[in-house]
Amino acid sequence: MNPLDALLRALTPLTKLGRPALAAVDGRCGSGKSTLSALAARKLGCPLFHMDDFYLPPELRTPERLAQPGGNVHYERVEAELLRPLRAGGKASFRPFDCQTLGYRPSVEASVTGLAILEGSYALHPALRRYYDYAVFLTCSPEEQRRRLLNREGPDRMPNFLRRWIPLEEAYFQGTGLPAGCDLVLDTSGAW
Repeated sequence: MNPLDALLRALTPLTKLGRPALAAVDGRCGSGKSTLSALAARKLGCPLFHMDDFYLPPELRTPERLAQPGGNVHYERVEAELLRPLRAGGKASFRPFDCQTLGYRPSVEASVTGLAILEGSYALHPALRRYYDYAVFLTCSPEEQRRRLLNREGPDRMPNFLRRWIPLEEAYFQGTGLPAGCDLVLDTSGAW
């Protein structure tokens, strides 16, 4: 079964619970988190949220914080502004972080009556796991990851992924025990 069909099969029952349901799609950079989540959200007609909107602002980027597995995202804000309100009443308001300006964009209002998906690296941070009805981890081979990242980021940005982002993610997976405990683990190496 291809990864999209597997993801749809897993998430479709959550659209029928009669209450807000939350699914997380975490995994390695280049494994297809954004692509598969966008396709699934479109097919299921559900909102999609992105961990990229919750990067840690510069004033909180202390050496102690960045030494924590997953410490480079503002998981406290994900919880307070998105997950807790959605779980409690199906409505949330948050300010997406803008990586270009290192500030915040205007507030986004969200209302969820069925399933919502949060995709991105660090979505399954231990501080956030209890909010999800379903946890998905995407992976791919190191060779495929490099190929996809080179295609996506280009040769100028690729060294930063090799030196910084991939090691940070791998430390997060090791430090938090991922993908163990996920409901679904998908290897997308041969997907596209």
